[in-house]
Amino acid sequence: MGSVPPPATTVGSVPSSAPPAAPVPVRLAATTPDPSDLADLTDLIDLAAGAEALVRAPVAEAVAWAVGVGRHAPLPGGGRTLEHWEQLATVAAVDLALGRVLEPHLDALAVLDQAPDRPTAIEEGASYGVWAAEAPHARLDAVPDHDAPGGWRLSGRKPWCSLAGEVSHGLVTAWVGEHDRAMFSVATRQPGVVVEDGAWSAYALAEVTTSTLALDAVPATPVGPVGWYLDRPGFAWGGAGVAAVWYGGAVALARRLHDQCRTRQPDQVALVHLGAVDAALAGARSVLVTAAAEIDAGRATGADGALLAARVRQVVADTCEEVSRRLAHALGPGPLAHEARHARRVADLALYLRQHHAERDQAALGAALLERDPSSPPW
Repeated sequence: MGSVPPPATTVGSVPSSAPPAAPVPVRLAATTPDPSDLADLTDLIDLAAGAEALVRAPVAEAVAWAVGVGRHAPLPGGGRTLEHWEQLATVAAVDLALGRVLEPHLDALAVLDQAPDRPTAIEEGASYGVWAAEAPHARLDAVPDHDAPGGWRLSGRKPWCSLAGEVSHGLVTAWVGEHDRAMFSVATRQPGVVVEDGAWSAYALAEVTTSTLALDAVPATPVGPVGWYLDRPGFAWGGAGVAAVWYGGAVALARRLHDQCRTRQPDQVALVHLGAVDAALAGARSVLVTAAAEIDAGRATGADGALLAARVRQVVADTCEEVSRRLAHALGPGPLAHEARHARRVADLALYLRQHHAERDQAALGAALLERDPSSPPW
């Protein structure tokens, strides 16, 4: 019995003969960009296109590329938050794994910039990861030691340390006593630091491996006081910044559908999918623009900032899943089977989105709404 042909509504069941469109900046602002800003994003695309192969070569070269970008990148909260997110989205639209390398380094620079009195100097050429996740099977403790460089030592194991074997430094949370955590800067290439071989078997984001870090009395420098890292406004801003990376990944998929509809006559169902993708991206873009404005105006602090970031992440995550679903329905199996770049983008975005905890984060958003002043409805 022969194979069943794809439905007539599919617009991409075989590879398109049209060459892939050249990448263009991912714009979030609706206003006409300043020519210099657009030039910066265009230059960034050229840099990202050149570095795309690096993330599939020794990933250390891509890390070095991220360090170079970080020397000139705007940071969130300083009046250029939207530009910061446009840079992240633009790189992610070129290659999501490359965006996954860039985002934590820029996040670390923002953390160090926001730290009270900025006690931690950034070494020339230093590359950073940010590792704050916890797991039941691993615990990292910090104890004061006035004889140690930085005044503290870290011992224990830290899970979910992306690129731990590639970056020179990590900003890592550790327990100070039974109930409190603090952030520390630690050099990863020193005695007492072991990157445990993890069972990273994912095909998605295969180059951006995540490992458990084991530390044995390793000197570390505090970044802010106890509790500061999790309570600072920038914690929420960083979470929204990750959503900007997701958004860039969704834009890359949407552009594949748009290109196909322009090069091959779309039927009515294909147009439905294209319209739905556009509407979903428009909603996500709007919440990113609004959030950036609130951050730069100083209104995204405390509970307001946490609620804003939760909304941004939920809307963008939902958008990414909607775009992925629409692409699968509209394009059929052809691009997934025959276009390595497209298949990789689909898989990378699916895994990256799992940083969002789906219904659990939705429930946390609902709980946050109920904790607010009942005399001021949220909508």
